[in-house]
Amino acid sequence: MTADAAIARRMSANGLSLHVRVQGAEGAPLVILLHGFPETGDAWTALAGALAAEGWRVAAPDQRGYGRSDKPAGLRAYALDVLADDVLHLSTALGHARFAVVGHDWGGVVAWHLAARDARRVRAACILNAPHPGSLPGFSLVHPMQLLRSTYVAFFQMPGVPEWLLGAHDNALLQRLLTGSSRPGTFDPARLAAYRQAWRAEGALTGMLNWYRALPWSRSLMSTIDVPVQVIWGDRDLALDAGLAEAGLRVCRQGASVHLPQASHWLHHEEPERVARRTIDFLRRAAPPDADSADPPATAETAA
Repeated sequence: MTADAAIARRMSANGLSLHVRVQGAEGAPLVILLHGFPETGDAWTALAGALAAEGWRVAAPDQRGYGRSDKPAGLRAYALDVLADDVLHLSTALGHARFAVVGHDWGGVVAWHLAARDARRVRAACILNAPHPGSLPGFSLVHPMQLLRSTYVAFFQMPGVPEWLLGAHDNALLQRLLTGSSRPGTFDPARLAAYRQAWRAEGALTGMLNWYRALPWSRSLMSTIDVPVQVIWGDRDLALDAGLAEAGLRVCRQGASVHLPQASHWLHHEEPERVARRTIDFLRRAAPPDADSADPPATAETAA
């Protein structure tokens, strides 16, 4: 089966204008792909194509603060509930009452929150190297190395200084963050050039950092998650301990983990075929792309 190429669209969702790449048949069940720091929706090119070829409709937005999407001012605009609401509104704008979600890094944190908070909307959640936000503090107390690995989050709280440092020399440090923590050759020059262009956009660095700075306004839900969850984890992540995969699954009724021992934090780039196969196999069980599973049209009440 082949899939049409992705179409870039401007879409209104939750009061924002989002840049979204949409691919696959319009009537097929929806999967929303959520990128992390410091990427954009372009991070999902390989997985989006694989999912669309297997029968899903796929949407990969530049999330708020990133790329070509709006970058609202104020820290409360980046609280976790608001970020999750963006995804619900995007699903409704695409005409879907329900959807599956795949998230990496910060996108995975949003996916965790959606699975815990919005079980009526979320069919399944596949999470790549992203801790459950409610499990991270307790895990860090028991595993002090994780606390040390997370010190960069405190640095990001400073006003102005991180923007200056990350923007210096054409975003050299941000580029080094990607290339220095991944396998050699993972990020080709064209992708890095596209990311540098996104980082240079007015307000982009502040918008991206505001995801971290809004943590005091972000509530973490540790309630039981009934939505099917799969965590795929690259064990050579320099910032996140592999044990965080199972720490999050402790609150899941239907949860499983898959470890990729040779992959880093950037597993969806390093091992795209394995990540796609694991994701597709999981979604076939939890949110199958057959005619009987097609979602009813969304309504205005759906986004509330």
